[in-house]
Amino acid sequence: MGDRLKFLLNRIKERLWVRPLFMCILSVAGVFLAMMMDRADIGHLVLDITTQSLETLLKIISASMLVIATFAVASMVSAYASASTTATPRSFALIISDDVSQNALSTFIGAFIFSIVALIALQNGYYDKSGRFALFTLTLITFTVVILTFVAWVDRIARLGRLGATIEKVEAATAASLRRRRAAPTLRGKPASAHQREGRAIYAESIGYVQQIDVTALQGHAEKSKLRISVASLPGTFSAPNRALAYVAADSGDLSEIDHDQIAQAFLMGHDRIFDEDPRFGLVVLAEIAGRALSPAVNDPGTAIDIIGRFVRLFALWNQPAGEGEKRPVDCNRVSVPELSVWDMFDDAFTSIARDGAGTIEVVTRLQKAFESLASIGDATMREAATHHARQALARAEKALTLPEDVEVARKLAAFAKIG
Repeated sequence: MGDRLKFLLNRIKERLWVRPLFMCILSVAGVFLAMMMDRADIGHLVLDITTQSLETLLKIISASMLVIATFAVASMVSAYASASTTATPRSFALIISDDVSQNALSTFIGAFIFSIVALIALQNGYYDKSGRFALFTLTLITFTVVILTFVAWVDRIARLGRLGATIEKVEAATAASLRRRRAAPTLRGKPASAHQREGRAIYAESIGYVQQIDVTALQGHAEKSKLRISVASLPGTFSAPNRALAYVAADSGDLSEIDHDQIAQAFLMGHDRIFDEDPRFGLVVLAEIAGRALSPAVNDPGTAIDIIGRFVRLFALWNQPAGEGEKRPVDCNRVSVPELSVWDMFDDAFTSIARDGAGTIEVVTRLQKAFESLASIGDATMREAATHHARQALARAEKALTLPEDVEVARKLAAFAKIG
């Protein structure tokens, strides 16, 4: 339940209306909280704030906040469009969940609602001396928060949606997903082969991507019904009508009592892939950005070279052992889950870049250096994947490069892969 709740909270965080709604409720509560101060016998201790001065201040805030909130929305929409155009539409969810921008928009709208509600209450005589002083204090606090938020937000909006900032966000989301999977390579289930196919197949009720698997729920159902469940579709898998989510076998051999719906409900489906539980999706998105940069219309090999360096950093992170505080126990012994394939991850990251950048010696050079680095720091599987992709990248470069000197440079850099 904890993992599922965290997953749902992350999806709510991506909704642009949630924080503004919360700030609106908080603003209205603040107005009524100021009214409660009139019940406290502190009138002789506070300053007597005139109604006219409060009305003037609240009118200024209400007029300016509406303009600033409109400007904020327009700037954010422009940044979102820029991110989708210069990077990839798959990065949109990360851009829209930017905390600074959401907090800024929420603050501006909340201040506007606060000023309107407070002005209506003030003009209808709801406040006495203590209430007016409390309202004046809240107004000054609101005004200070708005100024500080605006200054921080202006610096952020200048970068939001820019290609470099988008790449940073995608890398950070991918790194976080890799750390989570590194701490639980089999999602707390038993290790299983990716090709394990034993028992009755369970299919999804809808067509889409697997976004999360509730392995704890599968374990509970397996213990109750004496089953063994083999997960066949990891997060990020496109579940078509002929693609099984899992295979179920019973200890007794009798499969007549299996609740297919309950098992299928442990697989959360959606129309799109998401970064949380799907490290490969982050690699795909970074590769898409590099591919767009290498297109003839953009012709920006520098961005592709930058992303290759980020891939090296991400795979080095994946190769590091999880710390003692990060590891999650394998406590779902009736559920078998395959680990992520390093070969698949290399395909996601490097295949398209090697193909699209085969005719650019700068990209070919950086790719071969990246493969050599990964072959030297990784385990046997990563070393094999790195040398395999080095050979493929060289084969593509030999066909695409027109200058013999460039081909010779590529061959020398790929010599670590023992290409004859």
